[in-house]
Amino acid sequence: MPGTIDDLIASIEVELEAAHKRSKKCGAEIQLILDKAQQDGRSALSVEEDDRITELFAARDQAKNDVTGIENKLANAAKIKAEEMERAEKQRTSEPTQTRKPSYDQVARVGREERTYRADEDPYGKGFLMDISRQFSFQDVEASSRLARHMQEERVERAQYFTRSVGTGAFTGLTIPQYLTDLYAPATAALRPFADACNRHPLPGQGMSVNISRITTASSAALQASENAAVSETDMDDTLLTVNIQTAAGQQSISRQAIERGTGIEDVVMSDLFARVATQLDTTLLNQATNGLTNVATAVSYTDANPTGAELYPKILGAAAGGEAALLAMAKPNLAVMHSRRWYWMTSQMSATWPMVNWTNLPTEVAGLANAGSSYNSGVRGVLPCGLQVIVDNNIATNLGAGTNEDELYVVPSSECHLWEDPNAPMFIRAEQPKAANLGVLLVAYSYFAYTFGRYANGMQKVSGTGLVTPQF
Repeated sequence: MPGTIDDLIASIEVELEAAHKRSKKCGAEIQLILDKAQQDGRSALSVEEDDRITELFAARDQAKNDVTGIENKLANAAKIKAEEMERAEKQRTSEPTQTRKPSYDQVARVGREERTYRADEDPYGKGFLMDISRQFSFQDVEASSRLARHMQEERVERAQYFTRSVGTGAFTGLTIPQYLTDLYAPATAALRPFADACNRHPLPGQGMSVNISRITTASSAALQASENAAVSETDMDDTLLTVNIQTAAGQQSISRQAIERGTGIEDVVMSDLFARVATQLDTTLLNQATNGLTNVATAVSYTDANPTGAELYPKILGAAAGGEAALLAMAKPNLAVMHSRRWYWMTSQMSATWPMVNWTNLPTEVAGLANAGSSYNSGVRGVLPCGLQVIVDNNIATNLGAGTNEDELYVVPSSECHLWEDPNAPMFIRAEQPKAANLGVLLVAYSYFAYTFGRYANGMQKVSGTGLVTPQF
């Protein structure tokens, strides 16, 4: 059965938006070529640039023609919708008769149009996933119509999520109903405690990298030697910091029998995929070669065959001091990121002495404070006497050091832990049929992100060494 007139209008609007974007993109590239020639001081463009500009003008003109045609198509569709609404209004019109109305007609009613996918009718998202699978597997027009209606609802209620690098207008990039993303939160994955504590930014709409200018040679100031003597001058210089955009993704092949005849299969698969992608993103931030926090942070060594909490605490302060000396007024270390085993070991330590200076509103007889009722992946777990907020993250490696049994403790300023993410968090899914002969359906969860801890050298610090071996309780 064909879709509604609203579905048709929505698809035409998506087509119109794409044409506008093509035209805008061509104009932007033309301006970029001209700006580059101007910056280079060239009076004429190269042959390649001339040819490219000719191509871009042609593409822009074609896009403008497309816009005109699509707008006419949209106007006709709107006219049809207006006629349908007028006809429906006439059908609702009734002529009064002498027949006595039932008493219940004296009651006024207010109606509303329900969402296509609702938590009260489909709490586990089975209908949503079945529609995805049927649309891709069988080109089911009814499933396509429901998915299109759902996407139009998303455009109305969550329009801000559609200005990103991946469009959700096509069925290969569907937005998951919000109540499903709220529902799936498995407790068996390390998830992303540190990532959620970072300084988060929306991912740029285009490109596969984020570029940051770092001032590596500063200006100078000095005492003037004498009146009218030249004052100090140093030419400033910057270095480009390029941050690559990465993709955390996971997939799962499900038999069509499991989807169509199984019970509770879809919520398990979706929940697990979401958790794995979140965990991979967080462990990348912590452990990735070269750019991960463990490789960027400056180490403060804690070597001890019989470690104690009283000995570890000064090392944490040493790391905080190193970070503040590197950052000065640009940022202040405010997080102590550690593995859960290290947090519980620290809370197990007993002491008869307390810090000379207590930076927080803690009782003088304690060496820290745990947030009552806090749990894993729920934000700040506690506060140390120096004011550092504790983030517990089990994506921190525990197989470090010569004995492959050490973890690390990171002391960082959250404002300099930069993370760019797609604003339509947590994830998207898309379904294809890679194995038609096997009756298989592929579900994919993915997320685009970029991160950096490298704006300032030595701004990130860590405590590491034999004092952080597997704790003994």
